[in-house]
Amino acid sequence: MEQQAKNFDVPMQVEAASYQYEEDASPAVDGVSMNVPKGSFVAVLGHNGSGKSTLAKLMNALYLPTDGRVLVCGMDTAQEDEVWNIRKHAGMVFQNPDNQIVSNVVREDVAFGLENLGVPHDEMIGRIDDALSAVRMTEKASFAPHMLSGGQKQRVAIAGVLAMLPEVMILDEATAMLDPSGRKDVLKTVQKLNREKGITVIWITHFMEEAALADRVIVLDQGAVAMDGVPSEVFSRVDEIKALGLDVPPMAQLARELREKGLSLPAGILTVADMVKELKNTLCLSK
Repeated sequence: MEQQAKNFDVPMQVEAASYQYEEDASPAVDGVSMNVPKGSFVAVLGHNGSGKSTLAKLMNALYLPTDGRVLVCGMDTAQEDEVWNIRKHAGMVFQNPDNQIVSNVVREDVAFGLENLGVPHDEMIGRIDDALSAVRMTEKASFAPHMLSGGQKQRVAIAGVLAMLPEVMILDEATAMLDPSGRKDVLKTVQKLNREKGITVIWITHFMEEAALADRVIVLDQGAVAMDGVPSEVFSRVDEIKALGLDVPPMAQLARELREKGLSLPAGILTVADMVKELKNTLCLSK
């Protein structure tokens, strides 16, 4: 097959991709198209069965599209000889951290993927140290994973992906099994990697308050893209969001209720900080 030119400016391209688990079944992913530029933080939302996890697996070449195609850094996931390169460039973190831990020591777990790639020892040591430092787990490097909290285990899983030097990190409901503290910790870690290392993030979640912090929100319904835009625009469409079986971020819902009671508040309020700022402005103007 002809070698394709790498494209690191748009590391994830999904072109009219569909996927069926069985020949006569409805597509789990149905004609999805999206380009994800380098350095983006994109949240993918949808109710259970909307196609989120299937799309994630298409992006990592775990599944191949039955129609359309997926390009990772310009490499077609259908190219068998590029599969390992694709998975190196598009690292994936799954929902259950216990299913990703393969070693009895944190440092060895981070080393696992590098050993499979045949990375030279000295380079491997440097990558492991950098990855553990980036997720704030250096002090736990010699610990057994079972001694860690759920959030810490997920950070180890992220370090294992990070050590591979990916262009894209795909997190498939990576906070779903964590308590609120663990969720906040993992999200903060990924935001830092996106901001400081320029890693492109595709964050698949059902937590609206997490999606509100992304640069872009894509909503799936029955395997197709139902909405695609910046969070302030998507979450202002409250009735449409709820018709899809989803909620809006708590502050967006509160802002709507306050507007209905006559308070003048702008659209786009998504976080507590947004709400505090706009309430202060409104109260100052009313004096």
